[in-house]
Amino acid sequence: MNKAGSRHFVDVDLGDRSYQIIIGEEIISEADKLIAPLRLGKKKIIVTDQNVARNHLICLRKALENGGHDPVDVILKPGEQSKSFSGLRELLESILKLGVDRDTCLIALGGGVIGDIAGFAASTILRGIHLIQIPTSLLAQVDSSVGGKTAINTPQGKNLVGTFYQPRLVISDTASLKTLPNRELLSGYAEIVKYGLLGDAHFFEWLEENGDKVIDCNPAAIAHAVATSCRSKALIVNKDEREGGVRALLNLGHTFGHALETETGFSETLLHGEAISIGITMAFDLSVRMGLCPGIEARRATSHLKKIGLPVALKSIEGIDWSSDRLIYHMARDKKVRNGNINFVLTKGIGKAFVCEDVHMADVKAIIDKNLNS
Repeated sequence: MNKAGSRHFVDVDLGDRSYQIIIGEEIISEADKLIAPLRLGKKKIIVTDQNVARNHLICLRKALENGGHDPVDVILKPGEQSKSFSGLRELLESILKLGVDRDTCLIALGGGVIGDIAGFAASTILRGIHLIQIPTSLLAQVDSSVGGKTAINTPQGKNLVGTFYQPRLVISDTASLKTLPNRELLSGYAEIVKYGLLGDAHFFEWLEENGDKVIDCNPAAIAHAVATSCRSKALIVNKDEREGGVRALLNLGHTFGHALETETGFSETLLHGEAISIGITMAFDLSVRMGLCPGIEARRATSHLKKIGLPVALKSIEGIDWSSDRLIYHMARDKKVRNGNINFVLTKGIGKAFVCEDVHMADVKAIIDKNLNS
């Protein structure tokens, strides 16, 4: 990770698919200058949603026009419901009607939903056109915009249909985070905590001291948290682009979390980061039950999530009749299943995560039931 002035630069080193993540304040307004070194064609198709468009589309269009680009936009409805087969079809048809060639660049302006579906579209149109990610949510800046995963949801589970497709550039404007509601910031923060818990105990210690500043969007704190998270993910992706090994560590809390999201229909009832927070709690509790992790470490992780304002128990999510059998059913259909085994990312303590294929479902059921009654 390089740093110049108030900006951070993180390199994702993937040979001819390498790219840079640029992190700074008010940099959407400089998009034309940041994109210029890529020497792409003039036509830029901006994919965004109605909420993000109100806050950032004019600024991005103006920057691109000032740089001699020809921007057009496709505006989707906000929310996970757009990340579906029907949503993808509508997006593809809208883009194709605008006219594309191999020099066309798709710009994903928004949170994780926009990044996922726009990235998927870019990977399929003409068998692949240029993609630039401009994430405007904390969750997208620290996780989904980096690493090249694209996907849509299906009734059978989250992100079961998708591709690996790397962007040409990621532009993370931390000033855009100031427009987010507190709940969205907390959702993104869960992924930040994940990086500390899976492999960087010193970063987790820093979060224990500075987490409130991150949620308050303190400029220095938020920049450090985003840059550190991106660097952590980039180092893992550099070693394992297509999740054949070490990249699976990034799924800490996700085997549980994705099942929770599936059970709630990918609705506003439970945001992704909220599901991951509960999932991390259960992953640590399962690790303790299996004799892998000291209880004090699990309590420390859970305590921080709870203190910052994230849910750690299923009963805090109202309106859902949770069932351990139903959640295990969803887990068995998750894309992380290998050879019929449900893989879990477990831990030997803070910063010591590992992938475990040998987990008894009786233990998983016991942990879910324990969480339901906690």
